[in-house]
Amino acid sequence: MYLEDRTVRLQLWDTAGQERFRSLIPSYIRDSSVAVVVYDVTNRASFLNTTKWVEDVRAERGNDVVICLVGNKTDLGNDKRQISTEEGEEKAKKNGLLFMECSAKAGYNVKSLFRKLATSLPGSVDPSKAPTGSSATGAASGSNLIDIKLSAAPANLDEAQSCGC
Repeated sequence: MYLEDRTVRLQLWDTAGQERFRSLIPSYIRDSSVAVVVYDVTNRASFLNTTKWVEDVRAERGNDVVICLVGNKTDLGNDKRQISTEEGEEKAKKNGLLFMECSAKAGYNVKSLFRKLATSLPGSVDPSKAPTGSSATGAASGSNLIDIKLSAAPANLDEAQSCGC
């Protein structure tokens, strides 16, 4: 992704929130600079499950990671919505998280989400100043490339299987 002051390479790891892979999830989180915790705006249980995912990320990475709470499936309409934008924003603010709503299916706000994540991290050509879990590459050639790993975790299996994430 090209930003005004640097190029950011995003490496995505989608854990899909599946319990059978639960033991592997800390290894995904361990080297990530950003964690994206996704819930379905039409499913209250998925929203409630985000608390556990945020706790898991914090347990593994402390405050040394950017976490974004993402409400997905906004394309399904307000009549099916169970979590308001304000409720999502409030939870994010309370927990010190970034927040955004999107529709992966419709492509709404997806590019904006990744831009928000990329710009939330400090950029530097000096690898010693790069965010923990990322590596600056290309510094010798004068480019300003930050390599960022993202962990994206839907809050439940049903959400991942429904193709909305």
